[in-house]
Amino acid sequence: MIATISQRILENIQKVIVGKEETIRLLLTAVLCEGHVLLEDVPGTGKTTLANALAASLGCSFRRIQFTPDLLPSDVTGLSWFNQKIQEFEYRPGPIMAQIILADEINRATPRTQSSMLEAMQERQVTGEGVSRPLPRPFIVLATQNPVELEGTFPLPEAQLDRFLLRLPIGYPSQEEENAILDRFRSADPLADLQPVTSPQEIVDLQQRRREIRVENSVRDYIVRIARATRENQDIQLGASPRASLALYQAAQAWAAIHSRDFVIPDDVKFLAPFILCHRMIISPQAQLRGRTTPELVADIVAAVPVPVEG
Repeated sequence: MIATISQRILENIQKVIVGKEETIRLLLTAVLCEGHVLLEDVPGTGKTTLANALAASLGCSFRRIQFTPDLLPSDVTGLSWFNQKIQEFEYRPGPIMAQIILADEINRATPRTQSSMLEAMQERQVTGEGVSRPLPRPFIVLATQNPVELEGTFPLPEAQLDRFLLRLPIGYPSQEEENAILDRFRSADPLADLQPVTSPQEIVDLQQRRREIRVENSVRDYIVRIARATRENQDIQLGASPRASLALYQAAQAWAAIHSRDFVIPDDVKFLAPFILCHRMIISPQAQLRGRTTPELVADIVAAVPVPVEG
């Protein structure tokens, strides 16, 4: 069931997005885990369009928040204002009260405004004036940032990066795909006519079904050993947290379900590890001087940790 609906969503998104099948499947993996995604690539590669197409395909409410240096936390979470007509304070919801949130250029906001997202991303609620208000489910944040232009930006702290399940690049299309994009958008914008192929409640049900995907003890131990290896590597100053282990475990379940399996195999873990671990690690200064990168280190760790085999 998960694979069938995921394929339906994939095909619907590809009415707008040309190619990028692997990226869309990874995005659906995050949806099944109700995890957040950091889309990191240069401008114009389709990050915002992809987020719009996903929300439209799921039938979820969608809000875009353009992060700028003058954005206040209350502009995100909402605020209480005094209604003189009824002589009482009323809560005016912010744009965070939606199911799919596009946090566009999140690293352009000040740390104070960035921190207003932390409670929403972890606890799925916002608190103001001593009152906690639950967010609609499913609740998924798709944040974008430009890794090239750093002027006027505020790097995301480790505590916030750790709350993103995946960090995904989009990448430039191939020549054939770019020709197809020009042809597809020649007469109209296909996003305007995109219809939902599922519902929010069905997505919540699929998220529960994802938990039933079997993970053998040997594969679970494999996940833990990979995470622990990042903490013991001399080239890594800060390794992956236990939250990273849990993220890798849940994402492997979702990836297996999308591929019509009711069990996780080690190849699922090996494929997903770079997307889950790289943004949670800090390389030591000595390793940086030698030109080492987090993808290289994760690849070395995955290659070095023994893969469980069937007895």
